[in-house]
Amino acid sequence: MNKSEKSGVIGGIISMLIIAAFAAILIITPTREAFKGLSSEHPYIMGFIKFALLATVGEILAMRIKLRAWKLPCLVGWRMLIWGVIGVAITFMMKTYSLGIGELMELDLLPGRGESFLSRLLKAFYTAAVMNLTFGPTFMATHKCTDKYLELRHEGNNKPGLKGVVNGIDWHGFVSFTLFKTIPLFWIPAHTLTFLLPAEYQVIAAAALSIALGIILSLKK
Repeated sequence: MNKSEKSGVIGGIISMLIIAAFAAILIITPTREAFKGLSSEHPYIMGFIKFALLATVGEILAMRIKLRAWKLPCLVGWRMLIWGVIGVAITFMMKTYSLGIGELMELDLLPGRGESFLSRLLKAFYTAAVMNLTFGPTFMATHKCTDKYLELRHEGNNKPGLKGVVNGIDWHGFVSFTLFKTIPLFWIPAHTLTFLLPAEYQVIAAAALSIALGIILSLKK
């Protein structure tokens, strides 16, 4: 077993431990309450940690399914950092869109004001739809560019530049599949369910969805 294979296996073991640790934290009552408290008191730090760990695990699992072997993504440390920053942005955006949609419903600028389950469902759907149709494409395109930049650096291009990054991306595939298919068929329904959860669980649910989508895309391929 060469060094790359050993790193992949170690990464796979760590990934399984991370998933088990998050599951245990949410199942055991004292740790779950501590988790909820930290998520409420330090939302950005916790958002960074959740996405840096879970979204990276999602990439590792996706590669495991696609390649049928454990392998770490290139420049995995930088990927974790980027996912963490994305986690902070998503934490901010989820709260921004949720509060904004709630205010619009209170002002009767969107139908469904009330305290019933239907009202909560409509608010969750509005929030998921507006967020994914506005912030979603921008976030996905940005992440696509950071991924391509890391790939080019890994291949030996130390100065790929913006033009090299942009020209290296399959934008037709990005628009036709990522935007036109995953947003309406996966992200909006999944985030509708996410916004029905208590606020302290929403960001971890969003991070966990990255694992699910990575697996779905790998199976599709």
